[in-house]
Amino acid sequence: MLNSIISYTSTTPLTLMDALVLFLVSIILGLMISLTYMRTSKNGKYVSTFAITLIVLPMIIAAIIMLIGSDIAKAFSLAGAFSIIRFRSAPGDPKDITFVLFALAAGLGAGVGIWWFALIFTVLMCLIMIVIHIFKFGSSNQNMHQLKITIPEDLDYAMVFNEVFSLFTKEHRLIQVKTIAMGSLYQLTYDITLLKERDIKTLIDEIRCRNSNLNIVLQPIETEF
Repeated sequence: MLNSIISYTSTTPLTLMDALVLFLVSIILGLMISLTYMRTSKNGKYVSTFAITLIVLPMIIAAIIMLIGSDIAKAFSLAGAFSIIRFRSAPGDPKDITFVLFALAAGLGAGVGIWWFALIFTVLMCLIMIVIHIFKFGSSNQNMHQLKITIPEDLDYAMVFNEVFSLFTKEHRLIQVKTIAMGSLYQLTYDITLLKERDIKTLIDEIRCRNSNLNIVLQPIETEF
């Protein structure tokens, strides 16, 4: 297999007109992907820089593929060059990662010259993402929140909030315990499902009576893709 890959040579050398056409197709694909990303963003809120990135990413990938061609040495050299790059941003929302992979696949299709396949793939994926967004597939209708409670270090957190949770939540789960303020306080993080939205203030008041009126943070968990 390795010998067949190394001995492979392109029979149709890339011309300037071919490159321009592929670049144009890549930009069109990136624009379609970016518009789909903006259309399916939660509550119409999206990161403008990420939307711009989705436009140019397929063109960049297509350019890389056209530069490499069938040259194995170029491929390994490019892999070595990219290995020294450090991306300092942490992985974001799974939906954002999906759109990055989406743009990469479209750019790869355009870069190898199968622009019709890349176009069909992009159109289908855009339609799928829009349908998922319209019908809110995978979204939860439960009233899910993340609750962070700060408590004194001498408080037994294992049982102290059980009575409150039994009155105000369908279910609760302790997911993290960490020390703060030089170890003098604990911060507990729970995933909870509330029984009623109107009980939030009462829930917080009940917790305040048990955690010495220290900091409490309650925020909804986004469940929509």
